[in-house]
Amino acid sequence: MRLSEEEQSMLAGEMGPACQWAMRHIAQVGQFFDAEDTVAVSLVHIMADPECVGEAGVAFLEKLGSAPEARSALKVPTIADPRGVDFDAYKRLGQSDAHAALERRLSAALANLGVMLTNTCINYQTIFPPVRGEHVAYGDTGSAIYANSVQGARSNFEGGPSALAAAITGRTPRYGYHMDTRRRATALFELAFEPADLSEWGAAGAIVGREMGSYWQVPAIAGVSAAPNSDELKHFGAALASYGSTPLFHMVGVTPEAPELGAIFDAAPPAASRITRADLERFKRSYVPADDRLDVVVFAGPQLSLMETQALARDLDGRKVHDDVTLIAAVPPTVKEEADRMGFTATIERAGGIVLTGVCFYQMYAREIAEANGWKRLMSSSAKLINILGGYGYEPVLATQAQCVESAVRGRITL
Repeated sequence: MRLSEEEQSMLAGEMGPACQWAMRHIAQVGQFFDAEDTVAVSLVHIMADPECVGEAGVAFLEKLGSAPEARSALKVPTIADPRGVDFDAYKRLGQSDAHAALERRLSAALANLGVMLTNTCINYQTIFPPVRGEHVAYGDTGSAIYANSVQGARSNFEGGPSALAAAITGRTPRYGYHMDTRRRATALFELAFEPADLSEWGAAGAIVGREMGSYWQVPAIAGVSAAPNSDELKHFGAALASYGSTPLFHMVGVTPEAPELGAIFDAAPPAASRITRADLERFKRSYVPADDRLDVVVFAGPQLSLMETQALARDLDGRKVHDDVTLIAAVPPTVKEEADRMGFTATIERAGGIVLTGVCFYQMYAREIAEANGWKRLMSSSAKLINILGGYGYEPVLATQAQCVESAVRGRITL
């Protein structure tokens, strides 16, 4: 791998041990993926939940941050993914003081390195959206696929250490989706119906994702009759990435690199796989339970935008969540501040809902929360969340937001 003089200096330890570790990590990753050199990045988004990082990871970050140069270690702006604990609500959810203590250590270690604790997975809607052609290093799959696809920026799925190394050096290996050749479409799907709500956009993304057999496959989606809005594209991409480990999609006539089919395929486009409403209904039926028991309704994965928070408040206004059901909504800190000011938070909480700040449900010890509260049956409008939580022992149900709210109020699943 070809390194510049500055990078060689980093690797030799001339800029301190933190920089040396970071450059060594980048070189090793680059060699694994046959990268010829590095590319400068302008923004890093790093995973920040302690369930993912663990005790060993927190200790590593604390040690890395103890070096004299640590407080000025980061070369580029670096922001954080959702936390694993809402300090104002964790006991109510059955999380332990040990969970909170590890979270505080992790937050302190990241802040000591200079990471901005934005605690959001929708940074593209709330903090600082990248632009077409901009190279970034994103550790959250939903953020990466949105940046790559909707904004035309460039990132691979960066593991936690790789994102941290990119933050410290301002570089990442030039491979994968940083390169023009990897961004060409390899499969074609035709959307033969118009999704009616966010759950259907997520389900459509999930159906495409299930067809992806490799990280390197790039789906193109044709047949979209009207441009989806930001929340619709968010749920489509997040589910696609969750079901397919896919960092990039092209939506013909919508996303910036796909003005037409000919712009994204190297040769004649392949025959399109049609996704029909029958496919959608079949997908949704796969998450219909045998009975109507309901324990918890969750709006998260990704976190809610301000528009989604307003819509949830409207659906809950004047209603009351059933005593046997818990309703949770997870929002970024920036959205929480606006939702407080506009009265959305008060409306949701007056109905009996819980608004969590700076966390996302599946990143906050979801299995332990289920055990502490006796939760098994979970309902959500997020296809991504439904996919992940099956692995945590939940019986997930995918439904529209209106169905989720109606079910939460009645105390039983209503589809």
